[in-house]
Amino acid sequence: MSDLYDGTENRKFGRIYKKETPDILEAFVAFDNAVFAEEGRAIPLKFRELMALSVAFTTQCSFCIDAHTKGAVKAGATDAEIAEAAWIAAALRAGGAFTHGRMALQVSSTLDHEH
Repeated sequence: MSDLYDGTENRKFGRIYKKETPDILEAFVAFDNAVFAEEGRAIPLKFRELMALSVAFTTQCSFCIDAHTKGAVKAGATDAEIAEAAWIAAALRAGGAFTHGRMALQVSSTLDHEH
């Protein structure tokens, strides 16, 4: 599946969005531009980019990791801040596994374990 991440080839298929759903693409781009506007937001751009990077690490989106790493660095993020963003994502994913484990134990407690 890694061949699907080829930026050159991928852009060709991205054009389908522009052709088939231009109104939705335009709305998404406007929304994304508003979220990551350099000015006019309560949270400084560097922090928004670092938050986006943590989410990208969590969702494991290569495209988002690439774009938001570049955005974070452009907004002034350091390597230490990027590393901490990765650790934040790791902690949340680990926390998710821990809490979902508790849910599994809760389900297990309702089942007959005798075979």
